[in-house]
Amino acid sequence: MVKGKKIIKGKEIEKRNKGPKTLEMTINLHKACHELQFKKKAPRAIKTIKKFAKQFTRTRDVRLDPEVNLYVWKKGIRNPPRRIRVRFERKLSEDEEAKDKYYVAVSYIKTDNFHNLRPRRIEQSSN
Repeated sequence: MVKGKKIIKGKEIEKRNKGPKTLEMTINLHKACHELQFKKKAPRAIKTIKKFAKQFTRTRDVRLDPEVNLYVWKKGIRNPPRRIRVRFERKLSEDEEAKDKYYVAVSYIKTDNFHNLRPRRIEQSSN
């Protein structure tokens, strides 16, 4: 049986809603980059952000906004920020030849303080 799918009378039915959705969350990059070689810290931080996007939105195609990249690399390869607040938006892919039906756009959210920020789901408005 495929993970995330339920089989009823020979038919596969997905358990979770696979429509567009938006999540905001804080990622602790310090945990991922702790005790790592200096030249590998910022690249590992970028990989961690992509890993979280894949995990929480259940899609393989992840596209980072340039602001996310600039924020991670602003103090160089050796000193990525300890935390980052990001928004994951799962969108329908316009490309007909794409392997996946959806992709995730990751954007940076500017915050002054990370205290008491919780992950939250943003409801999509149907226009």
